[in-house]
Amino acid sequence: MFNFYETKTLKYWFTFAPTMHQIEPYYSWRNFYTSEDDPLSPFTGKEYNYDLYSETIYGYYIDPAWDFMGSETLYIKILFADYERGYVVIEMIGEWNDAINNDIMHFKRNIIEHLQFNGIDKFILLGAHVLNFHGSDDSYYEEWFEELDAGWIAMINFRDFVLAEMKQYNIDTYVNSGGNLEINNWRTMKPILFCERVDSLIQRRISLT
Repeated sequence: MFNFYETKTLKYWFTFAPTMHQIEPYYSWRNFYTSEDDPLSPFTGKEYNYDLYSETIYGYYIDPAWDFMGSETLYIKILFADYERGYVVIEMIGEWNDAINNDIMHFKRNIIEHLQFNGIDKFILLGAHVLNFHGSDDSYYEEWFEELDAGWIAMINFRDFVLAEMKQYNIDTYVNSGGNLEINNWRTMKPILFCERVDSLIQRRISLT
């Protein structure tokens, strides 16, 4: 028998997986930033063929604009980066699987550390398209958290059952999520205003602890 969260995971997976090829990274901030044109981005110089669907998650094609970061089940798109202020916004799609694929290792080593080296210490992860989570241990999350000093990690709009699964592995100790960080209208904001809003909400949380 499946538990409550496993049942919700299966429901969302079988609902959304067949249409994943229709889910595009958010495009309207491309007037402000593109990762392929950013010399400090892990994806600098990448060329895209938007007519060729080649990447898949469990056999389901995904939009060509998503970027491979080392995991076969979790893809990303850097929507915005401001190196002077230390902000980055990363949209995600697929299954976050630390148990089998060690996704957090790939994400940390291939993407996060590259961005940290170039001055990023405030990470905003957009997770509405992350359909499930399988945990292992929290060591990479703890390492990431301890490296940030005055920075932080925010998970925005992750599904409740995904956050619940993460909590079982103590990941909520190292990231900010839920409550007023469920910002459903983020697409209506300019990227720097969105980053500043998240920063303000996190600073407010810190001041109350």
